[in-house]
Amino acid sequence: MRRDNVIVVGAGPTGLVTALGLARAGVEVTVLESDPAIVDSPRAVVYHWAVLDGLDRVGILEEAIRTGFANPELCIVVLKTGEKIRLNINALAGEVTHPYQVHLGQDKLAEIAVAHLLRSPHARVRWSTRVVGLRQDGAGVSVSVVSPAGPERLEAGWVIGADGGHSTVRQLLGLRMDGMTWPERFVATNIRYDFARYGYAPANVVIDAPYGAIVAKIDHAGLWRCTYCEADSLPEETILERMPAYFQAALPGEKRYELVRYSPYRMHQRCVDRMRVGRVVLAGDAAHITNPTGGLGLTSGLYDAYVLHEALAAVIHGEADEGVLDRYSEERRRAFLEHASPEASNFKRMVYHAKSDEELQAQLEGFRAAARDQSLQRLIFLTAKKLETPSLIGRPAR
Repeated sequence: MRRDNVIVVGAGPTGLVTALGLARAGVEVTVLESDPAIVDSPRAVVYHWAVLDGLDRVGILEEAIRTGFANPELCIVVLKTGEKIRLNINALAGEVTHPYQVHLGQDKLAEIAVAHLLRSPHARVRWSTRVVGLRQDGAGVSVSVVSPAGPERLEAGWVIGADGGHSTVRQLLGLRMDGMTWPERFVATNIRYDFARYGYAPANVVIDAPYGAIVAKIDHAGLWRCTYCEADSLPEETILERMPAYFQAALPGEKRYELVRYSPYRMHQRCVDRMRVGRVVLAGDAAHITNPTGGLGLTSGLYDAYVLHEALAAVIHGEADEGVLDRYSEERRRAFLEHASPEASNFKRMVYHAKSDEELQAQLEGFRAAARDQSLQRLIFLTAKKLETPSLIGRPAR
């Protein structure tokens, strides 16, 4: 059985960036994806400034910015009063390499990453290939898959499970996701509506109970993401019947909009008790999952990818001991449990669940103060950096 190749299960941002980092390090890598193509349903759309260095290191940041756009602005919108509190990531200028966030649909980032992988002599991507079994020993991992060609067994030195919250790899390892599930669901919508006409920035946090939302511009053709919250006890099959009432209450001006796509999903705060089992390692939502308010789930997954691809490449090249992967598990779990999960939970409560005007005003006063003081803005924007953990092989920080 081979020891020097890697199978990555899952063609989302975490899996693809991990694979791309491995391929650039000269490791033979195969990405397996159960879907027939990149999924284009509404998912992540904004990439924090803090993850852009990592995208640059794997060679896709420049193309991501060309395909989407860079934006330094964030606006806190109080729906009931129309108040808008404007913050700007330029507060970090001179201190960080990329003082802006990038707006780009997750499917578009995946397309860029796949194109780069297919140009690499060390990588390939297999679609419609579903993992159904894993068996490992000290020499490697045997992966049973089913594809249109029928059942097959693949062999690799290592397997990375980056196949999302319903991870087959995690289930085959017998790992549980301990934590909690919120009593609400999110509804992510892609709509055509002129938010900019009403003073919205390209990225907005709309604070209101019960009509709070995250509103972000997706492209320059009038497409915006609006993600709102509703009780999970409401029937999922009648979301479209309730949606017009939400937009009637939440849109800032004219109530006419065009719904392009929508996607409902449940929200959790969960994490496995370990991210490595022998020669199988988990990353992203397969290992830990958070409600996406503030984009900290995507940020956590990308930080997993950055640490993991260089650590595993070093192990394969004989430059590091396998124990570095246990440290990966420990450090990435700690970052999630101590920072990503509680920060995302607090952010969700602030946006969607202010219990009184007094509580809301206390929350807003911090943002108002930050709008007047760049040093306070710095502290707000540096929050995403807390999710990062240092390189495990001594790469200098950027």
